[in-house]
Amino acid sequence: MGKETKESKKLTGLELSWVLYDVGNSAFTLLVATILPIYFNALAENAGVSSTDYLAWWGYAASISTLLVAFIGPVFGSLSDQKGMKKKVFTIALLVGVAGCGALILPGSWIVFLVVFIVAKTGYAASLVFYDSMLTDVTTPERMDSVSSKGYAWGYIGSCIPFVISLVFVLMKDTIGITMTTAIGIALFINAAWWFVMALPLLKNYKQIYYVEAGDTNPIAESFRRLGKTFRELTQYKNIFLFLVAFFFYIDGVYTIIEMATAYGQALGLDTTGLLLALLVTQIVAFPFALLFGYLSGKIDNAKLIRVCIFAYFCIAVFAIQLDKQWEFWLLAVAVGMFQGAIQALSRSYFAKIIPPEKSGEFFGIFDICGKGASFMGTALMGIMTQLTGSANAGVAVLSLMFVIGFFVFGKAAALNRDAA
Repeated sequence: MGKETKESKKLTGLELSWVLYDVGNSAFTLLVATILPIYFNALAENAGVSSTDYLAWWGYAASISTLLVAFIGPVFGSLSDQKGMKKKVFTIALLVGVAGCGALILPGSWIVFLVVFIVAKTGYAASLVFYDSMLTDVTTPERMDSVSSKGYAWGYIGSCIPFVISLVFVLMKDTIGITMTTAIGIALFINAAWWFVMALPLLKNYKQIYYVEAGDTNPIAESFRRLGKTFRELTQYKNIFLFLVAFFFYIDGVYTIIEMATAYGQALGLDTTGLLLALLVTQIVAFPFALLFGYLSGKIDNAKLIRVCIFAYFCIAVFAIQLDKQWEFWLLAVAVGMFQGAIQALSRSYFAKIIPPEKSGEFFGIFDICGKGASFMGTALMGIMTQLTGSANAGVAVLSLMFVIGFFVFGKAAALNRDAA
């Protein structure tokens, strides 16, 4: 990739609108990784659910939502590639996610809470299928690594604003004189409102440039037809196919660590306040490192940087197997922050550059199956292993293998891309 000029490093108005949605939806991501598992734990404990079963049920809920998106993503991703459809389906997914986030305070039962959580997380994850595919419309191939990295970077630091405000109400509820339920309700409202407001510039400014003309058949039926054709043709794109296989394994481990971190720490009996503050540190550390890797992508081959990130995550997973102290969790939080944004941003832009831009919606739908949709495997395996052994540490051990497979398969995909260039 050629070097960017000083002037070109500035985000355009459209690129900034796209980045702001990362700032908005990342608030929900942080909420899911921190406050929501604690509230769910309180509901589950009141119903007599054990700590290991609580961790397992939380993992199963995450798995169900990602399986739903694995089905929804490609179908509606293909639909979104039709002229004028991308913004419409993105808006529907956004509203489902925001409404679900705000409604999480309503259930008094832990089971009903999990059902609402699945709806909210499905809306959130589905919106990202369409959002990620917009990258081909909002910027150029030469700027994709930089813009994608800035999206994650500003998402991490921006999400800290509603999180810190929420944390004040949750941790100081007794001083303020409110109940835990009221504090969580305020936190959910703040994060849902933040998410929606940050999406408004993208809803206003986005224009779909790359699209396919709709056929004469029903739009949904047309989407299934085109999607089936893409799956049949995927083996012809060996570089894309191998990348997706590698991505399936390594990003599965990444998302499982993100989703299960607080639940894992609580199952080990670590201090709740310390867990929340450690994960806040993750967000803060992730900001400069996502920007750093975005800068490095202009000087070093993107593929090499991705392999560095995969290897780092393998080391993180191995370290987490023996984790049983608060300071170790803090060390883990810092390490995750260093590579979390980089591996997601670079993978997103790497994929966007190797796919046909007019089919970005359906290809990113498949990307989501192998990414957020694939994380059902990590969360489910972690839950099953925890219940079978009675040890949360044994549950996290399965993740290290994911990174090993992802590392070697990605190497083969990168070699094919180099040969094709």
